[in-house]
Amino acid sequence: MPTPSPKTDCLICAAPLAYHTDPRPFTCSLWGREFQSEVSCEQGHFICDSCHSTSANELIQKMCAQSESAQPVELAVALMKSPTVKMHGPEHHYLVPAVLLTAYYNKKGQSDEKAKKLEVARKRAENVLGGFCGFYGACGAGVGTGIFISLITDSTPLSAETWGLANRMTSESLACIAELGGPRCCKRDTFLALKSASEFVREHFSVAIPISDPLLCDFSHLNRECLLADCPFHL
Repeated sequence: MPTPSPKTDCLICAAPLAYHTDPRPFTCSLWGREFQSEVSCEQGHFICDSCHSTSANELIQKMCAQSESAQPVELAVALMKSPTVKMHGPEHHYLVPAVLLTAYYNKKGQSDEKAKKLEVARKRAENVLGGFCGFYGACGAGVGTGIFISLITDSTPLSAETWGLANRMTSESLACIAELGGPRCCKRDTFLALKSASEFVREHFSVAIPISDPLLCDFSHLNRECLLADCPFHL
């Protein structure tokens, strides 16, 4: 999918926008509410003005709450293509647990539980500051996988087995991210974290969260520090 233009293309599928001569009923693809509008995309998607102007984390929460996808990478990439989500930034610390929770609970058919956990994940992820990877030695995308496991297991600081699982998940993600090395790339680290989480959930919870194969990134033109051919996701 091509990267959409924030001024002219659909933020859901990157298709060109279509302009109609009269208002028509549309349901916001992110919020789920009905509106009258003269604008949609050629594929029929519609995003209301409120969602167009929302923050990155609010967009992530809304889109994940509405999504029926069980494909975390596809959902992550769709969100990354929004101009609200920058090339690098702490919004990725929420994006990772959000798309994993979405895929996990959609697979289990538990949309109500998904909505509640998305809210909690956002509050926790917003405590993971920008620059965590270099300044604290713990990439926020990796930490996001631990947030995900802690939420699906209802783990607390007093838990036993689930406490260990959440910490092991974070450690495995961070090891995978660290092995490839720096400098930072929020897209690369997100993909690595999602791959680690998919393998972990299959092994420990017997839930299959599929990951695109091959997983290829088309954001490198936006990244001055891109590893290019040394990145496993480089086109």
